[in-house]
Amino acid sequence: AARSARLGMQSALVLAVRHGGRMERGGRRRSEPEEADKGRRKRTIIKDWKTKLSYFLQNSSNSNKRKSKKAGKHRNYFRPSPEEAQLWSEAFDELLANKYGLAAFRAFLKSEFCEENIEFWLACEDFKKTKSPQKLTSKAKKIYNDFIEKEAPKEINIDFQTKNMIAQNIQKATLTCFSAAQKRVYSLMENNSYPRFLESEFYQELCKKAPISRAAQGT
Repeated sequence: AARSARLGMQSALVLAVRHGGRMERGGRRRSEPEEADKGRRKRTIIKDWKTKLSYFLQNSSNSNKRKSKKAGKHRNYFRPSPEEAQLWSEAFDELLANKYGLAAFRAFLKSEFCEENIEFWLACEDFKKTKSPQKLTSKAKKIYNDFIEKEAPKEINIDFQTKNMIAQNIQKATLTCFSAAQKRVYSLMENNSYPRFLESEFYQELCKKAPISRAAQGT
């Protein structure tokens, strides 16, 4: 019986080699075309990520260029080293504090069709830096119209009570108008999107010693 089992396994291996495949657990053979398809899908995902990432990095660079025009300063954001990228897995704040990491995370959220969360968080960060009372009111109304009100173009997922509180607070806008909603969205990203980002193909590639491609070094 043992000899028959060995012969059967040898026959299966011979057939796998003849058909250009390999044996997997459970006797299932993965063919070369399947491997090629998997490789193409991975390359397509990474290429799409790089396109989105370039867009967010370009926008970030243009924004900083406008802000520092008088000083004549302009900073380019280069691909981080694997060691730098690995730091982002230590804490969500580490990722958000890094310009390249933030752009990469935005690209990831866009690929998952939930980029409104990070856009709302960024809008709130900008809102909290506002000093002019007039600008505070106009910014508050814009954030409400873009992210809070029912059927807003970038409506975020927060409870009805928080929405009502914001609607009342923006009538006399203060820097804390969106604090509760921002904390809620931050928590959603930290507990849901952030772990998925760390497991994504693109982040894993950033953490590898070898670059995705030579062109990626300058993005």
